[in-house]
Parts: sequence; C-alpha cells; structure tokens
Amino acid sequence: MKIRVKLLLLFLTLFASLLLAFAIFIYIYSAKTRKDQYYKQLKREAITKANLLFDAKVPAAVLQLIYKTTPNSLFEEEVAIYDTSFHLLYHDAVQIDKVKETRKMIDQIVQEKEITFDQGSLQVVGLLYEHHQKTYVITAAASDQYGLNRLQALKYALIVSFIIIISLTIAAGYYFVSRALKPVTEIVDKVAQITATNLYNRVQVKNQKDEIGELAHTFNGMLDRLEQSFDSQKSFVSNISHELRTPLSTIIGELQLALIRERNTDEYKEIIKLSLNDAQSLAKLSNGLLDLAKASYDRNTVSKKKFRADELLMEARETVLKISENYKVDVQFAREIEDDDDILINGNEYLLKVAFINVMENACKFSPNHLCTIEIDFNATRISLSFKDTGIGIPPEDIPNIFTAFYRGKNKDFSSGNGIGLSLSQKIISMHQGTIQLNSIVNKGSTFRIDIPHL
Repeated sequence: MKIRVKLLLLFLTLFASLLLAFAIFIYIYSAKTRKDQYYKQLKREAITKANLLFDAKVPAAVLQLIYKTTPNSLFEEEVAIYDTSFHLLYHDAVQIDKVKETRKMIDQIVQEKEITFDQGSLQVVGLLYEHHQKTYVITAAASDQYGLNRLQALKYALIVSFIIIISLTIAAGYYFVSRALKPVTEIVDKVAQITATNLYNRVQVKNQKDEIGELAHTFNGMLDRLEQSFDSQKSFVSNISHELRTPLSTIIGELQLALIRERNTDEYKEIIKLSLNDAQSLAKLSNGLLDLAKASYDRNTVSKKKFRADELLMEARETVLKISENYKVDVQFAREIEDDDDILINGNEYLLKVAFINVMENACKFSPNHLCTIEIDFNATRISLSFKDTGIGIPPEDIPNIFTAFYRGKNKDFSSGNGIGLSLSQKIISMHQGTIQLNSIVNKGSTFRIDIPHL
C-alpha cells in the first residue's frame, strides 16, 4: 500500500470518526431535548385542562368534545384526573384510555409528586395538582408526532450530510495528499534515473526547512559520498594496476633475459638479486594495500583495547630498525610519567603500530642521517607524538596531497616508495578519532604531529 493511500485512509478514518461522533451527539442531544420539552408541554396542557375544569367550571362534556374534534396536534393529549383515592374525576376518552392507570401508579405519583415514562410511542406524565386545599392526580399522555417527524428528518439530514462530506473529504484529501507527496514522487523519478554512470546528478531541494527538503538534502549527501567513493575506487584500481604492473613486468623481463642464454653463477645471482628486490617491493605493496583496506573499515567494527603508547612506539621502533641498518630512531619524553593512565590509548595495536612504522620510516628515509626523533607529550585528554627529521622537507605545493593514496611528490627521486604509507597512517589515526598534522620546510626537515585521545 502506497504512503498516499495510507495517509488518506488515516486522515479519512480520523475525520470520519470525529464527524460521526459529532453527528451522533447532535442526534442524541436533539432527541433528549425534544422529549424533555414535550414532557413539559404535556404537563402544561394537563394543568390547563384541570384549571378549565375546576376554575372555569367548563363542563366535562365540552372538554371531551374539544378533545375529540380538534385537529390541532397540540390538543391531542389525553388527560385523566383522579383524586388520591384512585377515583376517576375526569377523562378525555374513557373508551380509548391510552394509559391504563392503576392504583400502584397513582400511589407512585402521590409519593414522588411527579413521574414521566414512555409507553410504546406515547410519552406519559403524572403529577400532583393542588386546588382549594385538595390534592388531585393528573395523568397526560400523547405521541409527539411532529417532534418525532422532525427528529427523523434530522437523522436523514445527518446521514446524507455525512455521506456528502466524506465523499468531498476523500476527493479533497486525495488531491492534497498527492500535492503534498509530489516532491517525493519527483525524488523517486529523479533517483530512478541515477546510475553508476551519472552519479553527478542531484535531487532538487525546493525547501530545506520541511521534511521532504531534509530527505532530498540527505539523499544528495549520500550521492556525494557515493560519487566520492566511486571516484576513489576508480583511482585506487588505476593506481593499483600501475603499481603492480611495474614490478611484475620487471620480474618477468629479468627472468626472460636470464633464459635467453647460458650465464655464469655471478650473473644468475645478480638476476636473482634484482628479481628478489622487485618481489620484496611487490610484497611490501601488497601488505600496504591490505593494511589500507583494514584502515577503511568502520571504526565500530575494529577491535580495540587499552595499552601504553610508549610501549607500542618501542615495538614500532624495533621494526623500523630491522628494515635498514642505517635507520635510527630516538624516543624522548617531554615530561615525566607519573601515572600509567597518562599514556594509555584505547585502540587497535596492530593498526596503530603500522601507522607509527610508516611515519618513522618516512622520516628515516628522507633524512641524510636517517634519524627520526620522536617526542612524547600528553595531557588529561590526549597523547601528542611528534616525529621529526632533518631531511629534504616537502615542497609547499605537495603538502595538500601528501596524505592522498599513491601520491608521490617531487621528492620521489630521492627514495623509492609506493605512496601508500602516509595515506594509510592518516586513515588509521582518523579511525582512532585522532589527527595528524604536517609542518615542513624545504631542506630543513619535516615534523608530523599525531594527537590521539586516551579513550
């Protein structure tokens, strides 16, 4: 069931329920008012007839004749007068006697002074009447045909009005719901046209303040992320293809050359050494790509635990020193550690170790003395790590792209690499809600500052 149909049914049900309740209230209130007014009218007519009989001394036969011959419905009430001993003193039509009075009824009227009740279609009132210090019991009964006919007409009017109003409500509701959901229909039509080849298309946002505008704005944000992801994926695949093709082509070429003719042992060793270097570069690239994939996971899915940052730095330092015997890493503390909590980090040890290794190796690789100096500082909320070198530095035009995957700046001729390390480190630090900043001066050195919260 579509939303517009659901909204229409919901609105129609609510409105119809309220309208029906209002119509029922009007009918019940009108019926009660009619009945109460007619009881009052019966009481007035009964008293009037008693006054005519006792005060005006109108003969009973005349009153009976008037009752039988009048066409006016106001005088159709049948009146009977009794004394308190249940002796009949007057009756409009004894032979008809619409109300069969009993001694029990008379006693009830004497006791309660006034009663009202329905007898079939008749309304009956009984009351006490005082005249010259004597007490009489009067009963009056009649059917309010005029009032009942008006009540029946009111019922039909309410039913017809209810049907007409509901019909108009359905038509108007469908129109307004369709108009209200028109932006959604436009969004659906626009989204149906968006494919992987035209992710640049966007949904039009007419009013950002309403819910439809918020939906369109949110969807456009999702398209922005998807487009960026697709572009990154294309660039990533293109770069991987290039990076993998070079060492593989070199290895294949070297091995093919080795098979062209017979060579001596030293020449074979040289070819094997070159192939091994290319294979090691390929293995390093593969490991970097795997680590980059891990760093792209949702941060909530990566396992974390608490550990000391200085101990992890020392492990990373040992790994870097094994990469090259020329590399040197010096770890220093900006202040004395008074509490272990000051240098605790809640994170993934493996990924953070990879990030630290990449930054350390980058500093050693681009420094003439191959020295990386690390300074550890901390405060109540986070740990700050500074990785300094005295190398060739990074040109200002390369700094904005230094954390882009596979990007190689103007210093690529100074040292080999694949452009993954710093991008990987930035992703890992960001995953741990931290930041990495670069300050570099050409021919003087670079400083990478990493800030990571304790928890």
